[in-house]
Amino acid sequence: MNKALSHIALRNLEDAGAVTPSPELAKVAEQFAVAITPAMMALIDPNDPNDPIAAQFAPSVEELKVHDHELADPTSDYPFSPTKGIVHRHPDRALLKLVHTCAVYCRFCFRREQLGVPENALNDEALDKAFDYLAAHPEIWEVIITGGDPLIVSDRRLKDVITRLNAIPHVKVIRIHTRMPVVDPSRITPILIDALRGTKPVYILLHCNHARELSDDARAACARFVDAGIPMLSQSVLLRGVNDDAESLEALMRAFVESRVKPHYLHHGDLARGTGHFRVSLAQGQSLLRGLRGISGLCQPNYILDIPGGHGKVPVNPVFAQESDGVWTVKDHTGCAHTYKDMATD
Repeated sequence: MNKALSHIALRNLEDAGAVTPSPELAKVAEQFAVAITPAMMALIDPNDPNDPIAAQFAPSVEELKVHDHELADPTSDYPFSPTKGIVHRHPDRALLKLVHTCAVYCRFCFRREQLGVPENALNDEALDKAFDYLAAHPEIWEVIITGGDPLIVSDRRLKDVITRLNAIPHVKVIRIHTRMPVVDPSRITPILIDALRGTKPVYILLHCNHARELSDDARAACARFVDAGIPMLSQSVLLRGVNDDAESLEALMRAFVESRVKPHYLHHGDLARGTGHFRVSLAQGQSLLRGLRGISGLCQPNYILDIPGGHGKVPVNPVFAQESDGVWTVKDHTGCAHTYKDMATD
């Protein structure tokens, strides 16, 4: 981690009134990388001590509280990394961790201890070995380019990566995980979009957690992708103090759909070290998702838990129907129960 850059970012947040200077915050910047873009800085309300944008990017002394159940590698990337830059946890898809830096560093990131570390950088030799692995495993149908934020790299390097993936016959789909359209909308240029073009479909998964992140500039950046024929889906994290109330979550999902981004994943917070102040209970998450059923079906994400130990993502959506003696009790989005007799025949 570049500690000097982290301390510069911390001072910028202090100067903007987003955080109050303290020796404890300096300790946080020593342990976990700090960075924020001008676009996100402009959205912070320094007069709101509970500002949901500041909560995501401004370090907190709460990060120094590390619990016994928290993990340095909560999703078990390392045990499933056969070569540097590759995580192959599921048979039909693999992660290509192209870069280990981001334009912003989310305070709740599950890879926070891997990012900003120089020795994790993927040089040309390591990238070649990563492609050799992908080419040698015909079961890999989808490659997910992640990091870090892969759209932080140059257009030339991105074009090279996309070209090489297109040359692997069994890779049929390319997915890119990024925050860039919201944290630096100016990065989404015609040259970047051209770099992503090829014979294989490319999907953009946008990480965004609060409706205010989808500024006019961010929505215009999303439109550039969609208008170019590149579909966009969302992934968000359920975060205490950011989107853990019905109004905020509904506004976020509606903002995605208005921006032509299909809600996809709502992640339950991972057990990363120093992130306990962000986590909500599964029961609360299910309650929030139950309430979302009252709005448009386009606005429904999958509530997802990444099982610790590398066992993968599973939906933990609320259960609306339960059977007893051939009769089903079905609850609507308000919690009211209704009886339904299943009339299917053999």
